[in-house]
Amino acid sequence: MRLGLAIEELHRSEHHLARALLAASDRHKADHEVFHVARDIAGWSSRHVTELARIGTDHGVELDPEPPHEPGLLERVQQATADLLGRRPEPGLLLLADLRHVHRVAAGVSLDWELLAQAAQGARKRDLLELAERCHPDTLRQMRWANAKLKESATQALTS
Repeated sequence: MRLGLAIEELHRSEHHLARALLAASDRHKADHEVFHVARDIAGWSSRHVTELARIGTDHGVELDPEPPHEPGLLERVQQATADLLGRRPEPGLLLLADLRHVHRVAAGVSLDWELLAQAAQGARKRDLLELAERCHPDTLRQMRWANAKLKESATQALTS
């Protein structure tokens, strides 16, 4: 079966989503809602990464159970250098770019959960179906949060 491939891809995409949320949080520390909510919901993806790694072993896939971490020294130096060189757009536009990225990544993760749920149902893998049913709603909420913040921020960022 190719369920292992679906688990592996979902693990990778959840990891990417957690990193995107943490990066957005770090770049928008002055916006307390973005900073705190993005960190909170990144934790959901981190938990999903751990759970996918655990269940992956039952399906012949070895995955790193460690959730994404805070940006490392190199990433922070690169961001600081970009800021000093003036490559950073104004904060409102940067927020829109970050939220668009988070939304796109979350939409992809949502599709991956759908695929895994369908395959698990077809293969009668109750453990995978239960995991998808438990985790997919978190991803939908992450996507809705990014969409709501985009709507809230777009007018100010694009008309001023």
